[in-house]
Amino acid sequence: MSGPRRLSVPRRVAVQAGDDGQPHHVDGREVDAVRESWLIEDRWWTERPLRRRYWETVTTCGRNEVVFHDLISGRWWRQR
Repeated sequence: MSGPRRLSVPRRVAVQAGDDGQPHHVDGREVDAVRESWLIEDRWWTERPLRRRYWETVTTCGRNEVVFHDLISGRWWRQR
């Protein structure tokens, strides 16, 4: 028997973003609209702080994507 399964584990994603950080392409698909953007800053008092900018996007093919830019490592991730 295996342990509990983690839900919504972030996965690496290829994102092309503008100078303002807003995604223009997610995995090669053009972003048609940004529904929402928010900043998460947590654990700033620890040795492993968390600082992420999330973007809820809709691509031109109609796919809804929630991606985030890890502002510490510079990497992009897909949340769901």
